[in-house]
Amino acid sequence: MTKYCLTVTCAASRGIVAAIATFLAEKGCNITDSSQFDDVDNEQFFMRVSFTSPENLLDSDLKDAFAKVSEPFAMIYAFHDESVKMKVVIMVSRFGHCLNDLLYRVHIGALPVEIVAVISNHMDYQKVVVNNDIPFHCIPVTKQNKPSAESAIMQVVEETGAELVVLARYMQILSDDMCQKMSGRIINIHHSFLPSFKGANPYKQAFARGVKLIGATSHYVTADLDEGPIIEQDVVRITHAQNPEDFVNLGRDVESQALARAIHAHAHHRVFLNGNKTIVFSASPGSYSSERMG
Repeated sequence: MTKYCLTVTCAASRGIVAAIATFLAEKGCNITDSSQFDDVDNEQFFMRVSFTSPENLLDSDLKDAFAKVSEPFAMIYAFHDESVKMKVVIMVSRFGHCLNDLLYRVHIGALPVEIVAVISNHMDYQKVVVNNDIPFHCIPVTKQNKPSAESAIMQVVEETGAELVVLARYMQILSDDMCQKMSGRIINIHHSFLPSFKGANPYKQAFARGVKLIGATSHYVTADLDEGPIIEQDVVRITHAQNPEDFVNLGRDVESQALARAIHAHAHHRVFLNGNKTIVFSASPGSYSSERMG
């Protein structure tokens, strides 16, 4: 049996779920997990279905036959082979906590992706990346060479066949052109003190103001800096007894966790863009263990 997941987006109407379920049943498939959401505000429908198919059912036959089902509903859809790991390029600057966390999660099988390259504008993490048998590309970025640097970055993405780019504390602003070209395919992470505490030393600024929560936000990158559709957020409580260094350490932990969960959801095709927001389907208790191990 082959495991697939089907993602569907279309205008909301009656009969969509029935049409999909009937199609899969007629093809001898068995639904193992299903999530759906009807957005009444913009009348859009979103659905993700995991299923197993008979070994003699070819990918092309499945996709060609479903075209007739999708046509009346004008569905935007895709079939994904769940045994194929998503190819990812990670970009990092000089803060390595998210990079190291992702390398470890991939190594133990907790994150179902294949890291095909790491790009940095510095050499700090070359050794740790190469020691993990992953190609490392140092592409320095200055005001003068930014277009050529982004061209080199896109060359790595295209040559590796990467489906997702992860900004694991990559401290360079991407151009509008690159954001548009890679729309829905770049995930970023940042602390949640924005917009209150901008610039250098945000944790020190937060300490001076006596904040009681430290958080992190992971989102898709758009031309609007740090304002793309949010995928995942998390917080940790702090007290007056903790110092600025504690703030930084706790912030690193929550950033790493929020980013990993966002990548996990995206890699399993559980995230749907919905205007300026996202629909994120959680894994059911019965499916999470298999997803967690890829």
